[in-house]
Amino acid sequence: MSRMKMKFDLLQTDANSQARAGVVHTDHGAIETPIFMPVGTVGTVKGVHQRELKEDVNPDIILANTYHLYLRPGMEVLEKAGGLHQFMNWDRPILTDSGGYQVYSLSANRKIKEEGVKFKSHIDGSYHTFTPERAMDIQRSIGADIIMAFDECTPYPCEFNYARRSMHMTHRWLKRCIERFDNTPDKYGFTQTLFPIIQGSTYTDLRKQSAEFVANCDMDANAIGGLSVGEPAEEMYAMTEVVTAILPKDKPRYLMGVGTPINLLENVALGIDMFDCVMPTRNGRNGMIFTTHGSINIKNKKWEMDFSPLDEAGYAWVDTEYSKAYVRHLFTVNEMLGRQICTIHNLAFYLWLMREARKHILAGDFRTWKDQMVKQMDNRL
Repeated sequence: MSRMKMKFDLLQTDANSQARAGVVHTDHGAIETPIFMPVGTVGTVKGVHQRELKEDVNPDIILANTYHLYLRPGMEVLEKAGGLHQFMNWDRPILTDSGGYQVYSLSANRKIKEEGVKFKSHIDGSYHTFTPERAMDIQRSIGADIIMAFDECTPYPCEFNYARRSMHMTHRWLKRCIERFDNTPDKYGFTQTLFPIIQGSTYTDLRKQSAEFVANCDMDANAIGGLSVGEPAEEMYAMTEVVTAILPKDKPRYLMGVGTPINLLENVALGIDMFDCVMPTRNGRNGMIFTTHGSINIKNKKWEMDFSPLDEAGYAWVDTEYSKAYVRHLFTVNEMLGRQICTIHNLAFYLWLMREARKHILAGDFRTWKDQMVKQMDNRL
């Protein structure tokens, strides 16, 4: 079966960094890079209506989770619905991760073997097995535009020999993923693309080996995994730099699970095009909002009498519609509206940040702007 190509146009690379502006073309629409993908784990970005997501946050693509969707609602429901796009009423691109990260986070309830991973459901304790082949079949059924290879995500810190063994197994699994992917059809009448994942913990020689192996597989894009698992930011940046120097320039690069607004900008400067992270939604639900001047814990008493807008910059309508004092009050009385407001603000801010980065890359002054933004955002307000 011939593999349809996902198209990537690289429009510009910054003269003073590795930052790039491009466009990824999928059957569900174009993705302008650099881009942040809101996380919609179980087919919903928590607390945000699809209408708000489209109109107020306006991401080009969102992410959903294979492990969670496989358990609930299950493949039968999703296939009957015509795939996740139809089921959740979302007509833009979707990326699904392969379940490898969830398997990593379930360390007490799983066994990893060459064949695949046997794990215990966190819902009802039932046992299930994911193999590379099964991960491809499940993601075909979910119907994402971009599907991820099945890998093992190593913890941090990770002993060298374990990281090396794990990386080689991830490479063997990748070959099996590609073979299964190439021998199964797209399910719902649009093209699906497989992204391989680079591993190797925080060891430079392993990351180099993995990047070379993955680059030689010649897929349409490449992803970097295992760098949002508790390692210091400096190590994340160092590994990203090692990998992007090896990866082909004419293909998108996706850094999985990263990160803070500062992490995003620093990794854009290292040549990363795509990001996802639960931070804007999870932190928002806990009362932390991100701004260009730093982060705010809206639950703090200092905001009790602050009737100024949540954020004067107005990234989303919620920013000027509600005051800091009112949003703090919503958290004090445990009202879910507070969580929704902060989630929408954070997502809109992250998308604004990526679009602003893109503008500055195209204008040729990204490095100066980035350095200034990083300094500004590194504050607790």
